[in-house]
Amino acid sequence: MQIDSRKLNGPCSCGRDHAMNTKAAIIESGVLADFERYVSEYGLSGKRCAVYDENTYHAKNLVRPRAEQEIVLNPENLHADETATGEVLKRLDADVKLLVAVGSGTIHDTTRYCANQLGIPFVACPTAASVDGFCSTVSAMTWGGYKKTMPGVAPEIVLADVDVIKEAPLYLALAGVGDILGKYTALADWKIAHALTGEFFCQTIEGMTRDAVKAVFACCEQVSRRDPKAIEQLTYGLLLSGLAMQLMGNSRPASGAEHHISHLIEMQPEKLAVCSSALHGEKVGVGTAIASGVYHRLARLTDVSSLVKPYTFPSKDELIDFYGSRLVSAVLEENKNDCMSDVTPERLSKAWPRIREIISEIPTQEELLTLYEKLGAKKSLPDIEVPEDRQELLLTFSPTVRNRMTLMRIKRMLTA
Repeated sequence: MQIDSRKLNGPCSCGRDHAMNTKAAIIESGVLADFERYVSEYGLSGKRCAVYDENTYHAKNLVRPRAEQEIVLNPENLHADETATGEVLKRLDADVKLLVAVGSGTIHDTTRYCANQLGIPFVACPTAASVDGFCSTVSAMTWGGYKKTMPGVAPEIVLADVDVIKEAPLYLALAGVGDILGKYTALADWKIAHALTGEFFCQTIEGMTRDAVKAVFACCEQVSRRDPKAIEQLTYGLLLSGLAMQLMGNSRPASGAEHHISHLIEMQPEKLAVCSSALHGEKVGVGTAIASGVYHRLARLTDVSSLVKPYTFPSKDELIDFYGSRLVSAVLEENKNDCMSDVTPERLSKAWPRIREIISEIPTQEELLTLYEKLGAKKSLPDIEVPEDRQELLLTFSPTVRNRMTLMRIKRMLTA
């Protein structure tokens, strides 16, 4: 299975010219054995450094790409952060011209950040179908304790070896399913922002992302049985979602309220008082079910005109109390130019019928939880090491993680 992303470049019906940096994504059994052929075919040359962690370095069925230098990171407490990137940059030979990321999401975010810092290309070799960020143009980092996107570069090519990916622990694939199912609420948030404020919206990019969701939804029960074809389809869906983000130039099609819940947990604000070791996609899956429940409850309101109040952002004192001194400055800086500044009660009331239509496209919370149960995936806050009584704090403060319009942020205007 191959995605020739060059066909996606150029003028679009949305009025923009889209640019795709990744030239191709190849998802096949044994593709890493042909690494040299693909590198040559796509014009990549020069001294190489391959970046792994110790787990992926010894992954079953892995054919390690030939590289003049290898950097193998300790997987214990490994995160895409200033520590990991600093370690890679410190150990990297000065004359390296091509980076090769071999691993899951953390290795790829770390490598793409370093590639951007050095102004050199990189090749992505995912070893697990765990996240949709392999094709991203930005690095999802935890920087100074704050979850944020940092500059990165898209991979020149992606070589996803199904022989390796199918042998990864099942919980990694289920995390990938959770990350993709999160697009239901992410796409709804994007469409709601478009309906409410006219925020840029591209039907082509939305369609790509929805195709990724459909592909994964259709095969996810087989993924839980480790069916190789289903694992290949999941990998395809994750890469397609990443390429859609690349066309967009940011994560808007793939990240909404459900990701903000995940990011807030990862940031460990003082008042939340949790430290979850759950994977990103596991937290996103739970966040999607929570967001779906909130959104469908709001959709039961047929007329909100008597329930709408002017928008207010949490006060600085509230944010200090919740986040603590370590994180509050970054939160305030992120939200300096509030995305809700132009939304009036009248505007929200007028858009509400369309918003209700958009919410109807999201599976209900009950449907999602039933599916998670079938898959054996994590489905509740306690499953991801978050006490149930923290849910209200998550709903209140998760919209402050990113200055992005979501229905979770909009609902601050509703008294219901």
